[in-house]
Amino acid sequence: MQIPELTTERLRLRANVPTDFEAYAAFYATDRAILRGGIKSRPQAFIQFCAEIGHWDVRGYGFWAVEEKETGAYCGQVGCWYPDGWAAKEIGWLLIAEHEGKGFAYEAALRARRYAYEVLKWSEAASCISEGNERSIRLAKRMGCQFERRHHRDGLPDHLVYRHPSPAELVTNR
Repeated sequence: MQIPELTTERLRLRANVPTDFEAYAAFYATDRAILRGGIKSRPQAFIQFCAEIGHWDVRGYGFWAVEEKETGAYCGQVGCWYPDGWAAKEIGWLLIAEHEGKGFAYEAALRARRYAYEVLKWSEAASCISEGNERSIRLAKRMGCQFERRHHRDGLPDHLVYRHPSPAELVTNR
């Protein structure tokens, strides 16, 4: 599948490429990964990286690599996500530590949500966030999300489901 490229003022959302894996694996080797499904060995991170790329073929959407236009640096991932058994169609994000605090996650997630609503024609979206991930909760709230519920996942920590404003709500609030 041809993965569409999106842009924002400062970012390019593009297909993940093999050279993105080093930063991705490094993220999952740190304690920061606990809030995004848990620390993973390099082979486990590789399997997940490939699964996220394959999500595009299975669902027709997925995670984009977030690249800073000015430097070409890989900053993390953002995208539309809905694996089997997931709580809801999701707008998700992951930012590498050195790229946090610049508003990149907000900018990229807004663009991904716009794509979900305008191109994929989603009528609703959520962000599923690990309890204790205060940065992601703040970002979800900044995007206008409201806490909806806790979603239990067998063998994994529960997610907190934050519901995004619907396309109609976004138009009304402009």
